Amino acid sequence: MATRALGRLSREIDASSLRLAVIVSDYHATLGELLLAGAMRCLQDHGGEPENVWVFRVPGAFEIPQAVSRILARHEPRPDAVIALGVLIRGETLHFEILAREVCRSLQEIGLSTGVPVTFGVLTVNSDGQARDRAGRGRSNKGWEAAHAALRMASLFRRLEEPDTAEPASGPGRRRRAR
Repeated sequence: MATRALGRLSREIDASSLRLAVIVSDYHATLGELLLAGAMRCLQDHGGEPENVWVFRVPGAFEIPQAVSRILARHEPRPDAVIALGVLIRGETLHFEILAREVCRSLQEIGLSTGVPVTFGVLTVNSDGQARDRAGRGRSNKGWEAAHAALRMASLFRRLEEPDTAEPASGPGRRRRAR
């Protein structure tokens, strides 16, 4: 049942009017390109217009939040959502843990402070093989998943801006209003 609902929800998303920014890290470039291809495939599957998708490249995962912050502060028109893509592979030092934690925290903070959805398509894996598995073809590609999350969140935020959806008619602790 959950799969059927996801499929139905996925088809209902119309990305044709959404403006999206994609930030992709060039570190582990081949894997980053696979994530980007997955994200672009998702956007195309949902009617995204190429002229409404801006791709920005940064040197590494550490620079992703910096670029997202700058784009949301200065880019006009402002994107409806941002998709962050990169790869962090665990090594023998604390570098991986520090970067993974800070990149995730920073992107969450930017999304919360700006009100623009920022989705996390930064792989945090133990090996190159795990990264390749998550950057493969189809919907299991984490770039595709991050793009799909961005479309859902941007669509949700647009609906929440509409006057009729500002206050739910029913839900936990609410009575349905008569029409």
